[in-house]
Amino acid sequence: MAATIDFLEMRTFLAVVTGGSFTAAAERLETDKARVSRIVSRMEAKLGARLLNRSTRHLSVTEVGRDYFERVSSILAAAEAAEFAVAQRTQEPKGRLKVTAGAEFGTMQVDDWIAEFLRKWPKVTVEVEYTNRLVDIIHEGVDVAVRIGPLQDSELSARKLGELTYGLYASPEYLGSVTGVRTVEDLKRHHLIMHAPRGRPTWTLVNGEKTEKVWQAPRCSVNNTMAARNLALSGLGIAQLPRFMAEPHVVDGALVRVLPAWACIPVPVHVVFASTRYMDPKVRGFVDLCRDAFKANIECFS
Repeated sequence: MAATIDFLEMRTFLAVVTGGSFTAAAERLETDKARVSRIVSRMEAKLGARLLNRSTRHLSVTEVGRDYFERVSSILAAAEAAEFAVAQRTQEPKGRLKVTAGAEFGTMQVDDWIAEFLRKWPKVTVEVEYTNRLVDIIHEGVDVAVRIGPLQDSELSARKLGELTYGLYASPEYLGSVTGVRTVEDLKRHHLIMHAPRGRPTWTLVNGEKTEKVWQAPRCSVNNTMAARNLALSGLGIAQLPRFMAEPHVVDGALVRVLPAWACIPVPVHVVFASTRYMDPKVRGFVDLCRDAFKANIECFS
């Protein structure tokens, strides 16, 4: 009996496995749970094999199901590559683009990039998730991830947008009420606002070949830089901030750069995506836009 290929069935099965449940698959496929269950049952009947073990509280993939998952993933990837090759002939971005980025950088920068992208390409829709967890872009169906910091080794493709540079900042009101800051040692006498998402708050400051660590207990410890900026603007102490975030407030007189020769080591920013071999026009268009926007809006503060 000749095998029949049903891409809907394959996509449904992949959605169940990657989502971990029929409910999650139904939400992703914009259908109902019962229909997803019927499709998988139909597949198992056609194949003559159980792909999933089901219970009232748990769903797991059988050994046969795992093998089928790997093979179906390859088939769908090849089919998508063929579609991409055709789509590249038109060079017009279209369809859904799924983007992920860190929560802070997403709301500070990526929002604007997405807005510009949507204005430029009316046939594109965007689904965006801002999260501080490391998203598995292959298994979660993400097209582009914007990542800050060194990249982990992987088979993903990446393009470096540039680097975030930092500085120490405080409000004129705070600096007017305390003794001056002329050396790193002077920081010990000041109120510090330190970004410390995990572990002991510390700053590692670099000035050419010189490195100094600031270990003191901060006046306030926060887990994101927007909070640090807001507290610095409120006159509560000295904060280390990305320059693109702080320098506009220097221009309007709300913040002052402290110890301008000292800052943490610049942090790289990349866009990460699955492959460059068959790059969908919408992915290529968004990656190019990110590069141009970063250069225009952030690198000017380097």
